[in-house]
Amino acid sequence: MFTLQCTSYQERGEIPAAYAEKGVKGGKNVSPGFTWNDPPITTRSFAFSIVDPHPVARNWVHWLLIDIPFRERALVEGVSRGHSLPPGTRELCNSSNQIGYSGPYPPKGSGVHPYVATIYALNTAAIALAKECTLSQFLRAIEGKVIAEATMTGHFEQKG
Repeated sequence: MFTLQCTSYQERGEIPAAYAEKGVKGGKNVSPGFTWNDPPITTRSFAFSIVDPHPVARNWVHWLLIDIPFRERALVEGVSRGHSLPPGTRELCNSSNQIGYSGPYPPKGSGVHPYVATIYALNTAAIALAKECTLSQFLRAIEGKVIAEATMTGHFEQKG
C-alpha cells in the first residue's frame, strides 16, 4: 500500500512552530521531512504538494514539487530552495509567489488549519510545467498521469 509519512510531525498532529513562516512566533520556515513507501511498480516519477484547504485559506499552496525521480523515497527536512533536493526535482511557486516551501501562517483567530501533504505516483518521468504555475495548472498537468496518491495532514493554528 502506497503511504506517506512526515518525519517532522505526526498524522493529524500539531505542526511545530519551526515549520511555520518567520512571521509566526517561533517560525523558521523550515520545510518538514517526508518519506513514502510502496509506490506502484509502474511509477516513473513523483509530484508532491502541501495545500491548506481551510475556507479562509482557499487551497493556499505551501509547496509544489515535480519530477521527483522514481528511486527517491524521501524529502529530508530543510531541503527546500535547492538544499539537497533529489537530482532532477523541480520546485514550483507557492501561493506567496515564491519558489519553494512556505510554512503555515494562518490569520490569527481563524481557527485550526489543515495542511494536507500529498505524494502523487506518476506514469511519466517529467511534467512540462512553468515554475510560476497555479494549483489548478499543477493538477491539470498531472491529470491522467496519477497512478496512485497518498496523503497525510498536520494542523496549525495561530492563536491570539
